[in-house]
Amino acid sequence: MSPHLYNLAKKLLFCLEPETAHKITLAGLRTAEKLHLLPACIGSKPVDDPVTIMGLRFPNRVGLAAGMDKEANTIAAFGHLGFGFVEVGTLTPRPQPGNPKPRLFRCIPQQALINHMGINNPGVDEGVENIRRTRRYNGVLGVNISKNKTTPNSEAHQDYLECLRAVWDVADYVAINFSCPNVPNLQDLAKADSAADLLALMKSEQANLSSETGRYVPLVMKVSPDMSEAQIRDLARVFQDSQLDGLICTNTTTTREGVQDSPHACQSGGMSGKPLYDRANETLEAFAQELQGSIPIIGVGGITTPEDAVRKIKAGASLVQLYSGFVYNGPPLVHGAAQAIKEQCAR
Repeated sequence: MSPHLYNLAKKLLFCLEPETAHKITLAGLRTAEKLHLLPACIGSKPVDDPVTIMGLRFPNRVGLAAGMDKEANTIAAFGHLGFGFVEVGTLTPRPQPGNPKPRLFRCIPQQALINHMGINNPGVDEGVENIRRTRRYNGVLGVNISKNKTTPNSEAHQDYLECLRAVWDVADYVAINFSCPNVPNLQDLAKADSAADLLALMKSEQANLSSETGRYVPLVMKVSPDMSEAQIRDLARVFQDSQLDGLICTNTTTTREGVQDSPHACQSGGMSGKPLYDRANETLEAFAQELQGSIPIIGVGGITTPEDAVRKIKAGASLVQLYSGFVYNGPPLVHGAAQAIKEQCAR
């Protein structure tokens, strides 16, 4: 898909309320995929740049971040757009509607989004059924999981374990979301002691399920960009001691750096997009320094150009993911980022 064609589509979609536009886009993608129209619309084949990370073979290093396909029913379409891996969810044990609307806001001049969606999703059972029914995708599939809003933190491990068991057979890796700012007190689970306790239980269940099924599903954790150096240092030690398989840097930020002048800056929730880029990179670089290559990192946050994606790789990421940058720049960014990373890694 040419940038001109995508800009035309974006102009029409941006006339709509953001969440409505999102639903229409995903429905359109599913229809186009079923009618086998996406390859012709995109006009270019996915970049072939295979790499093995966490024991998984990724067709290329550019993935779709969680939050775009919350219901896990548009996987094949995103695969046709050129993503080397797709992460669906976040899924919780029970369905939840999320926070009251409106809850998604565009800061267009800054290429940013602010959301307080509240992890709205159909629940893990329906999510898994959607995956089984609609995957049709040869790339790597990650499933992002979390606890229900009504589950107290003292019982959160039960929700995470329930989700892990439910998605085990359909996921290539499982992402543990304990850093979303849109669920009250969820980030308390990211404190070093709490994270160590949760990871110990998750790794134990991972070993049990691997023994029972004969397949190993890597566990990764998604961290906040709003941590201090001490918090990063403590968490890095926990991740190493727990033998975590991978790390996603980062989730959205509660700061409003870069969008202070936006009429939506007063909205609560997490901000993603271009203004997050430097903060996310600082967190990525700090973890890379602490981990020294012992745990692969997926870099996400603020990528809006192919050069941004390459900088994530140079900062210590093995893979990258797109979200808001994809909203604002479309499929051309997927292809451009994957090609730029391929050329950089070939040097």
